[in-house]
Amino acid sequence: MDDTRSRQVVIAGAGVAGLTAALAFSEQGYLVRLFEQAPRLEAAGAGIQLSPNATRILRQLGVLDRLLPAAVRPEAVVLRDAATLRELARVPLGEEAERRWHAPYLVAHRADLQDALMARLAEQPDISLVTGARVGGIAAGPRHTTATVEIAGTTVEADGFLLIGADGVWSAIRALGGFAAKSRFSGELAWRATISADSVAGEALAAVGAANCVTAFLHPGFHLVAYPVSNGTAFNLAAFTRGEIIAEGWSGYADPNILVGAMRGTAAALARLAEDAGPWTAWPIHTVDQAQPWTTPAGIALIGDAAHAMTPFAAQGAAMAIEDAATLAGFVAASPADPWSALAAWEKVRRPRIAKVARRGAVNRLAWHASGPVAVARNLFLRLRSPERLAADLDWLYGWQVPETVGH
Repeated sequence: MDDTRSRQVVIAGAGVAGLTAALAFSEQGYLVRLFEQAPRLEAAGAGIQLSPNATRILRQLGVLDRLLPAAVRPEAVVLRDAATLRELARVPLGEEAERRWHAPYLVAHRADLQDALMARLAEQPDISLVTGARVGGIAAGPRHTTATVEIAGTTVEADGFLLIGADGVWSAIRALGGFAAKSRFSGELAWRATISADSVAGEALAAVGAANCVTAFLHPGFHLVAYPVSNGTAFNLAAFTRGEIIAEGWSGYADPNILVGAMRGTAAALARLAEDAGPWTAWPIHTVDQAQPWTTPAGIALIGDAAHAMTPFAAQGAAMAIEDAATLAGFVAASPADPWSALAAWEKVRRPRIAKVARRGAVNRLAWHASGPVAVARNLFLRLRSPERLAADLDWLYGWQVPETVGH
């Protein structure tokens, strides 16, 4: 294989996973060709939570300083009863998070994170990004992989020793690479809205103590997460309900009466949000079977949602994609003579952590939608758990670091 191809990584998808992977591989000295199907980069969704395990990596990649001016450092994660607005639990963040986990906990608009990643990417001459580029085929050889890419009616071939599918839950690379497993609808809908902090709905949220925190309002029929974004000038709202499958894609139409009905019986200030904060965008939550392989010996790897999309109830989707990108680059760089064998080693190491995060999300979902005696038991448990103990329960998640031996 010629030297260029032996050092070249091809990445499909320029979301959080793909952009982070491009930076991580560039930092390790690789050439990167990054292809994005959309004609221009647009951030899917709205807000994003970035816990210390993610911001630590963004700092190492030179992205964090570019993000900080637009991000918010919330003071705490607060759980409230949606009917009474009573505080059930509080996990301290802010300066306490930085002391404990040595990196900040941030909330931001996805577009601001994307801008920060792109600003850093523009400084790397070894990364090329092409938008409006759809990967239509893959040919895997013993020591290289060729992606057939369609760009403005022209077909080009992109060769590299590694092809990374970072193209999300509806990944084309997962299908083309022979991984076979399709995503499946979880039965949950996410309802998203972004509102101005000085709007009626924004002032109502501030009045119930949500201005400087990540606040989760818990109710048997739904839960709502609210937090400030865009340097505090707006709120990101994400409500979660059961629902029927809608069109595959980041957003689609669903009957807003589903949300209105789910929010009945909550505190008046919250119930009014169903109308005051509209229009809401419905997002079908799809997951990917984590038992499927994420890598092939021929040099194809899936990261982020393409590999292991999970429900968002641990608020770790972006963080796991960022971790995937950094660790994959490290494993490959640590095995220059045989980077293909490094793929299986990386997958073996990552699987237990991804599974643990997915389990945490499942537990959160059950606890946050609890009713009757289960809700009483939940509230008692939380009341007996101090903020310090609740923070300690997250050390395994937020305190995680890329292993020092990886990539060195």
